[in-house]
Amino acid sequence: MDIIYSDRISPEGGVRPLSTALKTIAVMEILAKSPRGMRLQEVATSLGLSRPTAYQRLLTLTEAGLIEQDEQSRYRLSMHLCRFAAAALEQADLGTRVLPILQELVHAVKETASLAVLDRGLPCIVSRVESDSVLRAEQKIGTTMSLEGSASGRILTAFADEATMRRLKESGEKLATDDIIAAARRAGYALSSGYTQVGVRAIAAPVFDLHGKCAATLSLVMPETRFKLETFKEPLLRAAEEINKLQQGLR
Repeated sequence: MDIIYSDRISPEGGVRPLSTALKTIAVMEILAKSPRGMRLQEVATSLGLSRPTAYQRLLTLTEAGLIEQDEQSRYRLSMHLCRFAAAALEQADLGTRVLPILQELVHAVKETASLAVLDRGLPCIVSRVESDSVLRAEQKIGTTMSLEGSASGRILTAFADEATMRRLKESGEKLATDDIIAAARRAGYALSSGYTQVGVRAIAAPVFDLHGKCAATLSLVMPETRFKLETFKEPLLRAAEEINKLQQGLR
């Protein structure tokens, strides 16, 4: 008898999801809600599990590289999940959905625009629209940048929630100074240092998700000789706000 399998998931046909997998994933969901991570007993209590059962699920997720333990024996989500987050954004077509906004921005200012997210603890470009200028900064999709010196890195640091900030600090990557981070938070935008890419400057603004968390950055990058803050700041902030509305279903 020939059996035909469909790529579409359907609850029909007598096939059920793996309950053990769902229960293990539930552990990740609990950890995701904790800003400081959770110890074994806390996980067991939250899910109504015995310690051995909770430990088995935590061990499974640890072996998969999806969670890790800190120095206080608290379990937390690993930075490896940033790769999934970046892929989810791309597969969910965030890059495609914001493409018209990036195109409008590039048309208005005649410089290259990019959307970046955290990937393995570093800003990573997931969508980009190039300017028509012969002289422009070359950064392809998938390019990662510095947390300390890039405009996107400074924004992702400045607007990181408590848990993300803690993980960034623990990653060993160098961060911008506290005064630079505070200034970016106050202003709502950040400038690149100018020394990570000699002759190139960038300005970036935060993009927030439905829950108000900084999920990405929108940036403009250009040769330093063409950089003028008063020319690029307002168009960038307006475009970032348009993306925020799109993320929140208001557009």
